[in-house]
Amino acid sequence: MELRKRAFGLAIGLFWGLIILLGTWWLLLWGSPGEIFSKASSFYIGYSFSWGGAVVGFIYGFLTGFIAGVFIAWLYEIFCKILYKEKPSK
Repeated sequence: MELRKRAFGLAIGLFWGLIILLGTWWLLLWGSPGEIFSKASSFYIGYSFSWGGAVVGFIYGFLTGFIAGVFIAWLYEIFCKILYKEKPSK
């Protein structure tokens, strides 16, 4: 089975971007200080624990998730080729 790299990257990117966006907005609605989510600003430049910062976090999350998804799909194909070599027919 072949795992399509771009499709898997888009799925993981969208998932991770939405986690950051909706997680930030959810915590803002509940009045949380956002101690954990605000730590993302140390590696997502421009992200802040705010309504607008969540959009910046979505963009960064989508990009990093896309790259991670493509990398995972690439590794999957390599491991499948190594582990499930076709035996020559006689």
